[in-house]
Amino acid sequence: MGVVIEHRATGIVGAILSFKPQRVVIRDRHGKDHSFIPRDGSFMINGEAVCLRQAAARTVGDAGPILTASGSVDLGATPARMARASRIWVEGIHDAELIEKVWGDDLRIEGIVVEQMEGMDDLAERVGGFAPRPRRRLGILLDHLVEGSRESRAAAEIHNDSVLITGHPYVDVWQAIKPSVVGINAWPAIPLGTDWKTGILAHFNFSGPPGAFWKELLWQVQTYKDLEQPMINAVERLIDFVAVEE
Repeated sequence: MGVVIEHRATGIVGAILSFKPQRVVIRDRHGKDHSFIPRDGSFMINGEAVCLRQAAARTVGDAGPILTASGSVDLGATPARMARASRIWVEGIHDAELIEKVWGDDLRIEGIVVEQMEGMDDLAERVGGFAPRPRRRLGILLDHLVEGSRESRAAAEIHNDSVLITGHPYVDVWQAIKPSVVGINAWPAIPLGTDWKTGILAHFNFSGPPGAFWKELLWQVQTYKDLEQPMINAVERLIDFVAVEE
C-alpha cells in the first residue's frame, strides 16, 4: 500500500489505499479517493504500464491468476450482483455485444446493466427522462465522438455531474476491433456518401447481411487486447463511473 500509480484512462494519480482483485482505491494529492477496477495495463508507475497484483506466496508451477477477457482477475463462480440503479447506454446491438464479450464478467460482478439506445436521437430528452443523480448514474458510449460530429454536439447538450459521456473516434464500432485481428493492415477508407457498413461489405466481397458479417468479426475478438485503446479507455471509464458504491 502507498505505492503511487496513475490511472491511464483518466490521468488520475494517487497512492494505493486498498487493493482487492476487483477494486483498487487510490487517494490523490487533494485527499480525494478514487475507485477503479484493476485491469491489466490500466495503470502506470513511472510512465510504464503495469499489472496490479496482490502479494501472495507462489508455489512451484503456479502460473498466476486466471484473467477474464477484460484483464481482470477471474473470480470464478462468484454470484452476479443485484443490478444497480445506474446504467450504461450504448448506441446499438453491436456495441452491446462487444462490451458483453470483453467486459461481461466485470459487468455481472459490479451489477451493471448495459442498455441499447438504438441511435442517439433526442439524447438530452432521454437523459432527462432517466433522471440521473448521485446514486443513479448514467454512462453513455457514443460512436464517432470527434470534434464537429453530431455525436459531439449531442454530448455538449448534457450538463449533469451524474452523467459521463465517453466515446471512440471511429465511424462504427466495427473499427474498434484492431484490423490485424481480422487479417488486414487497416480498415479500408469508404468514399464519402457511401454507407460505411455497405462499403465494408463490398470491400470484403461479403454478400450476406451486416449482422452476419458482424458475427464473424465478433468471433475473432478474444480479449481486450484485440480492441483499439480508445475503445478500451471509453468503456473502462464508464464502468468505473457507474460502479460507485450505493
